[in-house]
This record gives sequence, C-alpha cells and structure tokens, in this order.
Amino acid sequence: MRRRAAKIRKVIPDAKYGEVIVSRFVNRLMNSGKKSVVEKAIYESFTNLESKIKRNPVEIFKEALDNITPRVEVRSRRIGGATYQIPVEVSQRRGSALALKWLKTSIENIKSKDLAIKVTTVILESLENKGWAAKKKEEVFKMAEANKAFAHYRW
Repeated sequence: MRRRAAKIRKVIPDAKYGEVIVSRFVNRLMNSGKKSVVEKAIYESFTNLESKIKRNPVEIFKEALDNITPRVEVRSRRIGGATYQIPVEVSQRRGSALALKWLKTSIENIKSKDLAIKVTTVILESLENKGWAAKKKEEVFKMAEANKAFAHYRW
C-alpha cells in the first residue's frame, strides 16, 4: 500500500538574485550544510559568466538548465512477469530536479578545480548542449525512443 504523496516544500528565493531555481541549485550542490561556501562559489561563477557572455547570469543559467532538462524518461513497469521500460513524459518539477542533479554530477566529475570555475565550465557546456549533462539527456531520450513500442502500457 502506498503512503500519501510527499508535501512540496516552499523554497525560499536566493538573496542576491531573488530566484527560486538558483536557491534550489545552491541547496542541491551543498555538502554537509555549508551553504555559504556554495553560495559564494555560485555567485562568483555567475559574475564570471556575466563578464564572458555579457548577459544576465540568471538568464544564462536558466537557458543552460532548459537545454539539459529531459522531456521524456523511461519508467519500469512489471506486466505479467515481464518488466518493460515505458516512456513517460516528465513533469516540470521532476525535469528541473533531474537537470539540477545531472548538473551536480557533472560538476563533481571535474577534478581538482575551484568550485566557482567548475560551475562556470559546466554551465557554459550545458549552454552549448555539450558536456556530461547534455549527453545524459540525450541518453535518456534515446532510451525512451527505443521503447516507444511499450508506450501503450502507460498508466
């Protein structure tokens, strides 16, 4: 039996830009409660982005995030003893959560650089549809395409 659905918590917008998505990114990247360290690194990275691209860093970040947000994913469903990978559309919230998770993994995959530089690098890669996170999105999409035949099992 399933329990009730989890309550969706209100995320407080970040201090500098007043954006919820930036705050969610800070919370996702944070290790052992060191929020100020991550916040400082992200703001520094946004300053670097602004100087490189000459645009609002939050817009750049949102565009990069949009580039790596999946539209479909596969979910396992057991039907009559067989398990099928069924392509399912991804909700807005789940899509952004996956994108943030992939950004974090992508940042962690880069070795031995300052966090601000790593964040800048990953955001620039995502902006150009390159890098690990973009590859992951493509992988998920291809998986969904390959299993399109099972779409009628959707629930």
